[in-house]
This record gives sequence, C-alpha cells and structure tokens, in this order.
Amino acid sequence: MSNAASGVGYIGLGIMGRPCALNLIAAGYELTVNTRTRSKAGAVLDAGAAWADTPAGVAANSEVVFLNLPDTPDVEAVIFGKDGITSAAGFNGVVVDMSTIDPGRTTEIAAELAGGGIGFVDAPVSGGEKGAIEGNLSVMAGGSETDFNRALPLLEVVGDRITHCGPAGAGQMVKTCNQLLVGSNLMAIAEAMVLAERSGLVSAATMREAVTGGFADSRCLQVHGQRMVDGTFVPGFKTELHAKDARIVDQMAAQTGTPIRAFEVAREALDRLVESGRGELDDSAVIEIVREEAGEA
Repeated sequence: MSNAASGVGYIGLGIMGRPCALNLIAAGYELTVNTRTRSKAGAVLDAGAAWADTPAGVAANSEVVFLNLPDTPDVEAVIFGKDGITSAAGFNGVVVDMSTIDPGRTTEIAAELAGGGIGFVDAPVSGGEKGAIEGNLSVMAGGSETDFNRALPLLEVVGDRITHCGPAGAGQMVKTCNQLLVGSNLMAIAEAMVLAERSGLVSAATMREAVTGGFADSRCLQVHGQRMVDGTFVPGFKTELHAKDARIVDQMAAQTGTPIRAFEVAREALDRLVESGRGELDDSAVIEIVREEAGEA
C-alpha cells in the first residue's frame, strides 16, 4: 500500500492509539478517526485527520482500519455492533486490531470477518507510550499472509520490529506470553528494589545502576525500574489494563494446563492496586504493594 492509496481508519485514540495515529499522519497517510471521547482526538484532528461519528463511518472511508481498544467486548462492539465496521456498505478492507484481547475470541472474529470478505490482522504491541511516540513498537501479528502483507507498510510506520507469528490469534497468544514475562519481571524488579532499600547497605537506584548491563538487565529494568526509583507512576501503561491482560494470561494458562507460579504473584499485586483505587497508575506501581507488605505503608 502506498501513501496515496485509499484512506486509513483509526478507532481508539488513548495513550497508545493517539501517537500511532499521529505517526501515520506524519508518514503521509490520510486518516479518518473515531474514539469514544472526542476530546481525545484533538491532537489527531489538528494534525489533519478527519472525524467520523461512527466506526461504520470510519470504515466507509478506509482500506485499512486500526483498532486500539481496552478489551475484547470493545473490539466486538466496534466491529459487529450498531454502526460497527461490518455495517459499512461495501467495506472489504482489513481490520488491524492492536488491542490486547482474548486469543481464542480473536480467531473467531477473524473467521466471522472472513465470511463477509473482510480481512483481519491481530497486531498487539509492546513498548508502551514511549515506543508508540517514537514509532519503534514491537508488533506481534497474526493473520493470513495476504492480510498481513496488506497491513505491513502501515505497521512499519508504528513499529520497528514486526513479527508475523502465524494465523489469526497467534499475535494475541504471543502478546499473552509477553504480558506474563513483563508482569513477572516487574514484580522481581520491585522486590529487588525493596530488598536493597531495606538492607540499609545500598539504595535501589545504585542497585539498579549496578546490575544494568548484566544478565539481570531488561527493558523493564531500564524503563519501569527508573519509574520505581523516581516514584513517578504517570501511566505509560495503566495498571488496570495490565490487570485485564493478567486475566487473559490466567485463562490461557488454565486452558493449556500451564503452571504460571511466578506470574501469580504479579497478578495479585496488580489486582490489589486496582481494588485499592490505583488502577490509573503505571503498572510499575506494583512496588507500592511490595513496600506495603514489608510494613512501610
């Protein structure tokens, strides 16, 4: 697809969707957008995007429609609900779902759309708001070769590591594994930091600096570890969304009979943050749970 091809749609302009949409506009694509709260579309509209009142209106002006939505029911409603994408007369493009949702339901959505002549690529991402702004997200894609190749030039605008993982649903399955790894890593970093602090021998900041570059290093340690040191939990990725993803991890682990002992601790911490009214914080706030359990609250 060239930049001069038919338009691109984008539905969902939150923390991740907004910068992705802006990058597509900057790359020369003509966007038609919709989001639940129109005020969130301000920057994208100012950059030159057109507004549509419904998902169907977005699809009517687009060859490819991106979704960046909170959960599985949101994706279902935007695609199949009243004034949804499938109600747009003549739309036979590709839906690219960058949300993180249930892998099993993803395969069903893809099959339902294929029956109506609409392509589908599940393309969840990793890299947080920073990666979305910089256009260097990791993209885990699932779908047919045909659908993937139609979406690829656009995906290359928002990400710099794009992996075609397999058929529809494979991208979401890889993202489920990603969230298991991230959650477990976050919890280990939080515990290591509190252990260092409570030892009275070294600060969390010094411990983090010392292990960076060794086998304990990770993107989580670099980005989330710094947030833990600074005590700044403005969300790059909200705790409530990671807690939602944790439920998907649990579901897939149960379906496959896979033990996930390390992740269970992370899931409990995420749930406790949400239950205590801290779901809007960045997920690195799990360190607050560790400190509370250590009797520091």
